[in-house]
Formats: sequence, C-alpha cells, structure tokens
Amino acid sequence: MSTILVIAEHLGGKLNPSTAKCVSCAASITGAAIDVAIFAADGAALSQEAAAISGVRTVLRIDSPANAEPIAAVLAPQIAKLAANYSHVFGPSTTYGKDLMPRVAGLFGVNQVSDVMAVEGPHRFKRPIYAGNAILTVDVPEDTKVVATVRVASFEAAAPGGNAPVETVTLDVPLPTHTRFVDRSAAKPGRPDLQTARRVVSGGRALGSGENFKIIYSLADRLGAAVGASRAAVDAGYVPNDMQVGQTGKIIAPELYVAVGISGAIQHMTGIKDARTIVAINKDSEAPIFEVADFGLVGDLFTIVPELEKQLGA
Repeated sequence: MSTILVIAEHLGGKLNPSTAKCVSCAASITGAAIDVAIFAADGAALSQEAAAISGVRTVLRIDSPANAEPIAAVLAPQIAKLAANYSHVFGPSTTYGKDLMPRVAGLFGVNQVSDVMAVEGPHRFKRPIYAGNAILTVDVPEDTKVVATVRVASFEAAAPGGNAPVETVTLDVPLPTHTRFVDRSAAKPGRPDLQTARRVVSGGRALGSGENFKIIYSLADRLGAAVGASRAAVDAGYVPNDMQVGQTGKIIAPELYVAVGISGAIQHMTGIKDARTIVAINKDSEAPIFEVADFGLVGDLFTIVPELEKQLGA
C-alpha cells in the first residue's frame, strides 16, 4: 500500500487551497493512505482545517519556533525525518513547493517528479513539457521513494467533510543556522490571490500603459476577481511581475478567466489552459486567444470593458 505524506502550504494562519489539491492528487493512487504534515510555530488551527479535508487519514502537527516562517533549508531536514517511512512525499508546484521539494528530494537522494498533472499508478505520472505542447509519462522505479510536486491547476481541491485525528509530533533534527528569516515584503492589493482566485481578469500590452490598467482593476472589482497580466504587459512596465500569468509566471485554473487585450501567445496559454471558462476581448479577430476562448468579443477594449462593467452593474 502507498503511504503518502502531503506537505501543507499555509500563510497568515490559513491553509493554501494547494494543500487540498495535493490531497486530490494523492487520492488518485488507489488504496493510498494520506497524511498531511503541518509545520508551523503553532499549528492548532491549521491542523483542524487540514483534518476537515476528505481523504486525509491523519494530520501530523509539528510545532516549533523554527517553523514560524516557511524557510526551505529549515523545513527540508524535518520533512526528511518525518517522511522516512512513507513511500511518497507530495508538495504543491507553487513558489513554496518549488523552493522546498527539491531539497527534500536531495536529502533522500532521489530525482524529483515535477508538475504532476495526472496519476496513472503509484509510480507512473504525467507532466507537461515544452510549455504544455507535449505530455511526458514518468516512471519511477518501484523501490524508490517518490518525491513530487503537484501541478495544482490540474486538480480540483478535495472536498471538506473529513474528520481526521491530529497527532502532535516532535522531531529531533539538527537544523541549519546558515539560513534565517529576515523580513517579508509583499504587495497588499486587497483582491483575491491570483493563484487561488475563482475569477481572474488579465490585461495585455494592448492596454498601452499602466494608467490604462485601471479599467482592468475596475472590472475585476466588479467581478470580485484577481488581476493578472501577460508577460508583454509586465515587460512593458505596466504592472509588477508578480501579476504575470503564463509559463514564466503563475499557472492558474480559475472558474472564469477574462483576457483583455491579450493575443494568446503559447507561453501565456500554458498558464491558463486549465481555466474552466475563458472570455477573450481583442480587436484582432485572428488573435490566437480566440482559438481556446469559450466566449469572444472582437472590438475596442476601451469601449467593450466599460460597457461590460456597466451591464454587470445593471
């Protein structure tokens, strides 16, 4: 039987939805026993939140002042100790997971399986390559521990309704002192997080300036959506790079994605291909974005977007 340890991601006292999506991925392995590990300074509330995820067998709570901040160099040796008797270790393919999981794989001396988008068996997985233009099947030797990051855009979050027991674990592991937390600097947009939002409105280079992005912000506020941007808009300096959606930005899977003035380069499409509904607004009827859009509006975005917002208000 496969025993899978899911490493929870959290911030500000709340679990990131990526945790429940990792549980969904793990549950794709028939008969798997799934435990969730919470590393925090005080993981009481987080553990209860994780315990409510369907499919979780046990929540392992590892409290330590050293775990107050998610520092990969500090967490990795603790995870390696905790996961010694597990067959699989899963983490999200987010900034957090991409920083942490390679260290865990290195401590076990195994190759990491990255961006798992589908599970075909305990040791066989699918992942995208070449900006999503091809799908690679990865076979891991059966006598090898599997350390993987899960492409959270490819999985629905496991439903609530579970009632797993919480077990407090103490780990006696030497922790490195060469890496320490200094400060956290993050924008506070007052909008949903781009990677986990159910609705996203993105703008492209056709906006023409950062000032013109105000119509994107206005539409997003009307929809209760997060705001993203194409790489072209970011490179032009209209918005900061933490808003970039695409192969070299954030991979997202919202229920609704509205692309405004975005042509649809393959690098951008890689980041949104798992969106449930795509709406495109562009004056170029031949723009590649229309090939994947569920709904398309051809015309001047500076006319269409205000009118769309007006209709939403009505």
